[in-house]
Amino acid sequence: MITRDDLFARLDELDIAHQTVSHPALFTVADSQQLHGELPGGHSKNLFLKDKKGGLFLVVAEQASVVDLKSLHRHIGSQRLSFGKPELLMDVLGMTPGSVNPFALMNDSQKRCTLWLDEALMAYEKVNFHPLENTMTTTLKSTDLQRFVEAIGFTANRLDFTALAVPAGQPAG
Repeated sequence: MITRDDLFARLDELDIAHQTVSHPALFTVADSQQLHGELPGGHSKNLFLKDKKGGLFLVVAEQASVVDLKSLHRHIGSQRLSFGKPELLMDVLGMTPGSVNPFALMNDSQKRCTLWLDEALMAYEKVNFHPLENTMTTTLKSTDLQRFVEAIGFTANRLDFTALAVPAGQPAG
């Protein structure tokens, strides 16, 4: 499996500026909110999903975005979605729940996972993710995240999850 040092080396190789801070282990969005004052930029929730036909998806949404799992499949061209089991997450992305994010795609050598990025997250100049372990957070430009994803052989599909969660005919907000 790829280590954080491998990740940092790849970011450096791509000439992507990044900063990393250490902190106690964080497992949930609620846990990570204590760091937001120290780490400006977008913070995410990351969902490892599986559909009924075995398709795998990594949904990376801005932490406040609502992701409607009951209807998401219609927008991403999949079957109905459920959370992937921890064993599958480890097998495909080399991660445990609470640590997964787009950097983990480096471990998906078979390119089994499809990435979906939230427009609300990508609107931030900078975004923050764990560098393959949840005792650190790495900050980089959102445009560089997209460049990184493409450099490792994935497509950075994008959706506006907030707009998808608003019932038809009702204004957002």
